[in-house]
Amino acid sequence: MNELDTLVAGARDAFAACATAADLENAKAQFLGKSGRITELMKGMAQLSVDEKKTRGAAINLAKQAIEAALTARREQLAQAQLQLQLQAEALDVTLPGRQRGMGGLHPVSLTLERIEGIFGSMGFEVADGPEIETDWFNFTALNTPENHPARSMHDTFYVDGGSAEAPHVLRTHTSPMQIRHAVQHVKKYRDRIDAGQSMPEIRVIAPGRTYRVDSDATHSPMFHQCEGLWIGENISFKDLKVVFTDFCKTFFESGDLVLRFRPSFFPFTEPSAEIDIQFASGPLAGRWLEVAGSGQVHPNVVRNMGLDPERFIGFAFGMGPDRLTMLRYGVNDLRLFFDGDIRFLSQFR
Repeated sequence: MNELDTLVAGARDAFAACATAADLENAKAQFLGKSGRITELMKGMAQLSVDEKKTRGAAINLAKQAIEAALTARREQLAQAQLQLQLQAEALDVTLPGRQRGMGGLHPVSLTLERIEGIFGSMGFEVADGPEIETDWFNFTALNTPENHPARSMHDTFYVDGGSAEAPHVLRTHTSPMQIRHAVQHVKKYRDRIDAGQSMPEIRVIAPGRTYRVDSDATHSPMFHQCEGLWIGENISFKDLKVVFTDFCKTFFESGDLVLRFRPSFFPFTEPSAEIDIQFASGPLAGRWLEVAGSGQVHPNVVRNMGLDPERFIGFAFGMGPDRLTMLRYGVNDLRLFFDGDIRFLSQFR
């Protein structure tokens, strides 16, 4: 075996002994680097004749190619070994049962809204839905809210682009605008009968949906839900309001011993007006009065804005917060939990 055969054999043995890619690069430098054995052999050809250079150079090149081939082969072996280790570490047992996607469910507030709609639907109330970006007229003016009312303040209301300085657009602060929209359409439908002095089918509607105000704490959110109710006819009294809302609360909370209190208050769109408080006879809230809604006889100006004569048509309206009802029904003490999107919390209501 000549010198070059011995060199190639030594390179193969050195490469085979390398256990990592870093070791292999170090071994490569010994044979193919700038100061490696092949480079030294090439430098030693300077003293040879032209014919000897041709013969010697060809032999050295063959040896270099053999060493490079051995290097490439060892690199592939190490890479394959590394891949096998990775595959073993990340092995997947295909015989194991798959991970199933958990069943979803309705949001607790959505459950409450469905429950509200179902209860009032059994009493003959329709459900109205409409725009969340409202005009000033539907949101304030038609509801007898004067221009200097605090609810129109920039600190209480989200104003949005659109409309004009005289008629701005807002994110609705309540769903009462839908009472006006629904009533106006209802009156248009029966205008001829009304003008002829004939009876009109009563307006009986609830308007659940999202509303917006500049407010945020444990019991308030900038985005929240409301459900407004309206019943207009020729002989609808405050007594009807008390009966309807009392029946609703007892059905919603599934409690026959629930007590309601109608406490005098003020709202620009009703007259007289009352806050509605409830009291539980048992449970963690037993004995406490809790405000759940506002209500009252519809103000004559609001009835006029519906296109009706307040001397002939009368009725009541109420507004409640489904978010608060959800908190009471499920014993949740922080409104923000409903909107944080925490699956651990929401999954309890599936």
